[in-house]
Amino acid sequence: MYYFLQRRLLGLIPVLWGVGTCVFLIIHLVPGDPAALMLGDTATAAEVATLRESLGLNAPLMQQYAEFFQRLCTGDLGMSLRTRQPVISMVLERLPATLELTVASLIVALTIALPMGILTAAKRYTAIDDTGLAFSLIGVSIPAFWLGPMLIIVFGLWLGWLPVSGRGGLLHVILPAVSLGVALAAMISRLTRSSLIEVLDQDYIRTARAKGLAEWRILLRHALRNALVPVVTIVGLQFGALLGGTVITEVIFAWPGVGRLLITAIQARDYPLVQGCVLVIAFCYVIINFLVDLLYAVIDPRVSYS
Repeated sequence: MYYFLQRRLLGLIPVLWGVGTCVFLIIHLVPGDPAALMLGDTATAAEVATLRESLGLNAPLMQQYAEFFQRLCTGDLGMSLRTRQPVISMVLERLPATLELTVASLIVALTIALPMGILTAAKRYTAIDDTGLAFSLIGVSIPAFWLGPMLIIVFGLWLGWLPVSGRGGLLHVILPAVSLGVALAAMISRLTRSSLIEVLDQDYIRTARAKGLAEWRILLRHALRNALVPVVTIVGLQFGALLGGTVITEVIFAWPGVGRLLITAIQARDYPLVQGCVLVIAFCYVIINFLVDLLYAVIDPRVSYS
């Protein structure tokens, strides 16, 4: 286990380096002068030159690249051009809200998907299975940017049951979490079903049935645990994707997270803040997938890290 952790942690270094390099190149190699884009069309040549100097854009690209990683290794993501505050503190201040929304969306998705996946696998080729398939197709087809406003109209404006904006108590997180979680639930339920059906056809399941074990015990104790390995993989990947996918939902529901901060930074042409938001989201994605790798041995005893 120790050597596996050592290898995986060392393997994170080139991945994180690649993420940082991609973010740097995307920002620096886009057409146009970043300083001129930030200041707008009304800026004078002197103002553009001053901003370029303050951002270090006059230096050669490789020198900028080296200085970027030097600052990155010390946790320095620069200063926001709009607020003159450290970017890292601004992003970390908003990160808990994004993580809260992401975890809530994942809970909504798993609460719907796992029972539905188990039930449709146990009742395959029946009306229950057809209903689960219909839910999956509808859930995957409905985009969050459409579902969010519909939830606001129905549950916020028409019925008045739930708040539609801001971050507060449990009621505030329900609508945005459902908006993000429905599509994920549809995906996970079908994957759970197909994985569980594959496991249910194994010899040891037939042996368990021959011993007279109850069907629910076979499903939950013997089959489900082995069927969860591919499900956990997808959940880990989608958890990372949700961190970036909350951008539109945070704007719709006025949720004060990193996604909304990113949109504000783009609108204000706050180049260091945009870069910092993207980097933090990308790094979280990488770390989450590393943690998912560690979960495999917990779920499936056949997986060994020795």
